[in-house]
Amino acid sequence: MRDVTPKHIRAPFGAYSHGILTGPVERLLVTSGQLGIAPDDTVPADTGAQAELCFASIGAILAEGGLGPSDVIRINAFVTERAHFPAYMAARDAWLGGIHPLPASTLVIVGGFTRPEFKVEVEVTAAA
Repeated sequence: MRDVTPKHIRAPFGAYSHGILTGPVERLLVTSGQLGIAPDDTVPADTGAQAELCFASIGAILAEGGLGPSDVIRINAFVTERAHFPAYMAARDAWLGGIHPLPASTLVIVGGFTRPEFKVEVEVTAAA
């Protein structure tokens, strides 16, 4: 895997790559969107705590597939308000914890999710 970020375009706004190039792939894992809900069905009110739960679930799915955060090539995330952006980014950056190259990443502000208490949803694509 390698970062594809041309020098003649604007650098990424944050900790992500404009593109990720990977060679032949033996395994490709695509997750469904993960919401900030704990195994006991509780949903924290805090956006950061919800984002941490999203990434914990994604980590478990990746591990079950024999992959890890360093195999993630793309993150798609959705938040319900622009104000949730910093808490989501802090959780995402902590989860990525020094991984290089950083995956491609998109964050979209949406009108809501299936339940009003959900503030963030995250899905990833991983390859090895």
